[in-house]
Amino acid sequence: MSKQEIIETIKAKFAGVIEEVDDTLDLTVRIKKDGILDVCRFIHDAEGLDFDYLTDICGVDYPERQPRFDVVYHLYSIDKKHRIRIKAAIGENESISSVESVWKAANWFEREAYDMLGIMFDNHSDLRRILLPEDWKGHPLRKDYPLVTNVGEKWLEEKLRTHVPV
Repeated sequence: MSKQEIIETIKAKFAGVIEEVDDTLDLTVRIKKDGILDVCRFIHDAEGLDFDYLTDICGVDYPERQPRFDVVYHLYSIDKKHRIRIKAAIGENESISSVESVWKAANWFEREAYDMLGIMFDNHSDLRRILLPEDWKGHPLRKDYPLVTNVGEKWLEEKLRTHVPV
């Protein structure tokens, strides 16, 4: 299936959800956040699309823009050998549906986006920090997170009762 055929297949089903399509390099489809679960389920299950491999979910922080974050899904079809990038914008105090019910691998990726950026995923089975301790303050991949901080040093000193040399 060509990029154009993929676009037309998705547009035929979700015309009101698609905000933008860019096929200059990898095919990128920007959608409204409320359509993420339906679109993902469709492109996973639809014959000819078969996006069966979730490569990654990540977040991008645009602190000067509203809505502040993009949630980006990188998908691949092992059988059809085509790829797509789905993007959805989300505000700082908003959430987006988990796609864990479509791809089990989403569990880890969504937890990472939550931990590093503070992005909330509705109906996630276990949304808690995965890389940092539960009592860690802040989200280190946000662009407003301080570059120079002693948060980690203070945490280590407090939890391990040891001094960390600077």
